[in-house]
Amino acid sequence: MTEQAPRVTHKSTKHPLAGQQMSGAEMVVQVLADEGVDTVFGYSGGAILPTYDAVFRYNERHRDEAEVDPLQLVVPANEQGAGFMAAGYARSSGKVGVFLVTSGPGATNTVTPIRDCMADSVPVVAITGQVARGAMGTDAFQEAPIVNIMGNCAKHVFLITKPEEVEATLRTAFEVARSGRPGPVVVDLPKDVQNWVGEFQGEGLLDIRGYRQRMESLRQTKLSERKCRQFFDMLEHASRPLLYVGGGVVSGDAGDELTAFAKTFNIPVVTTVMGLGAIDTTDELCLHMLGMHGTAYANYAVEDCDFIIAVGARFDDRVAAKAELFAPMAEHVAHIDIDAAEIGKVKMVDWAHVGEAGRSVRQLLDYGRNQGFRRDFTPWLEHVRNLRRKHPMDFDRQNPLIQPQHVLEVLNRLAEGDAIVSTGVGQHQMFAAQYLDFRRPRQWLTSGSMGTMGFGLPAAIGAQFANPNALVVDVDGDGSIRMNLGEMETVTTYDLPVKILLLNNNCDGMVRQWQRLYFEDRFSASDKSLHRKDFIKAAESDGFEFARRVADKAELEGALEAFIGFDGPAFLEVMVDPDAGVYPMVGPGMSYRDMVTGEHIPGRESGERRDGPEPLEPSEMF
Repeated sequence: MTEQAPRVTHKSTKHPLAGQQMSGAEMVVQVLADEGVDTVFGYSGGAILPTYDAVFRYNERHRDEAEVDPLQLVVPANEQGAGFMAAGYARSSGKVGVFLVTSGPGATNTVTPIRDCMADSVPVVAITGQVARGAMGTDAFQEAPIVNIMGNCAKHVFLITKPEEVEATLRTAFEVARSGRPGPVVVDLPKDVQNWVGEFQGEGLLDIRGYRQRMESLRQTKLSERKCRQFFDMLEHASRPLLYVGGGVVSGDAGDELTAFAKTFNIPVVTTVMGLGAIDTTDELCLHMLGMHGTAYANYAVEDCDFIIAVGARFDDRVAAKAELFAPMAEHVAHIDIDAAEIGKVKMVDWAHVGEAGRSVRQLLDYGRNQGFRRDFTPWLEHVRNLRRKHPMDFDRQNPLIQPQHVLEVLNRLAEGDAIVSTGVGQHQMFAAQYLDFRRPRQWLTSGSMGTMGFGLPAAIGAQFANPNALVVDVDGDGSIRMNLGEMETVTTYDLPVKILLLNNNCDGMVRQWQRLYFEDRFSASDKSLHRKDFIKAAESDGFEFARRVADKAELEGALEAFIGFDGPAFLEVMVDPDAGVYPMVGPGMSYRDMVTGEHIPGRESGERRDGPEPLEPSEMF
């Protein structure tokens, strides 16, 4: 939604700086500080210089004895990197990420991270410089119509045309970003508004009454006893219930409630790629990821269940390519989501509740406990255990070439499920999702819905700033890392202990896999004409003291141990088999029954064994 800033409403709290004269830029910085922002990612330029200067002066005034800036300014290689750093910061911490860029190309370079955050419900506030109000619409130098460009990409866009509404607009931007279904908010800030001087109010929000009423209604929404009873009636009549958990549980900080619910009623859990970590993936009840490249046992459990309980998930095409084929034996489908638009959008449901995931699940849990609900799902749990035993994840362990799955298997053993992991997009992303464990929410950072190559490295940087003492690993591919390769220098400039694990197959692996399966080995543009770069020399030139390449299988474990144990930024390139495929795989428009498990993961004994997909029209790719 996009609109001009409406009138301001005030609260009664008195700010210690209220009544002081400040420039618009100084007001922006003070509101950032009031909102608890400690890190701002961004790249400067003419139209945003007053605000950058205000950040400098704010830090000079408030720097502590250890010379630490209270509002750390992180300068990336480009503005897209700034956006993904803010996203990594937000995804890993649950706080609102902030980035600050100039007008024109500076702002347009952030369209991709803004859309990426919208697609994955990530709360960020982007402040974009704009030409002076009098020059707007004249094709002035570095002018771009950000309201129009961002309007369909962001949760909300504010163009500040009234200087006296600067601070209220910024506060409201944070409110909108973090409330309800989180998302990105853009504030377009003309240069003359930044230079304007007026009285700082220290309070006030924009009057977006309808939105606040909806949010308050959402917060107050309570499951009625009747709806709780209906839910447990369905659970009572089910023999094979399954929790289908999405990213809404992670973004809603509902992992504890979800885990308690699953454990209390002994219901197994499958998660989407965005839901990984919502429940400890090493827990016996967790079947890991479902969907196009989900584990075979997770997908078979979906095939076999008779009651699907979707929480914070949206039945997207990577999970339910054809909604009518998803969970074909389910007699009932229940759906909890914070966004009413998701209910019934893809799959019709029998029971639904619009509300916050944690609050909603907690209410169901309390009701079930108070009613003394008991149901013995032992036969179903044993069936699920058998699925896990019969259809384990596996790969070509005899191949002399290093298999990417093996790399991640070793990394998982070393990290023990405690690392924060970001990824680029492609095969390496899916291998990481399949083979890594996550003990808690917010450890897994990936571009889910948009599938944006170049996400992994800047997201890892943002996550390291948010979690300075954590082990942060970027699992990347040679194609993805090239997209934001300049951020290698950002890692060393700020001496971040980020670990970059590059799985190099000298090709766009996922595209190549599809071309092999569906395009008769016509590897158009995916043979990676760009493979002359020596990534080790590139890392060394950017200041990495640990920069190694591994091509020998025998050296892999030792190299990974040294890599993880290195005290500081580390870069490890592993040359992997270019023909390694991501399996299981559910082709577009196919059901889980048609899942291709490949040569090394046992499939179900249901007629003829299928090691390859059914023929598919090229237009259906991806």
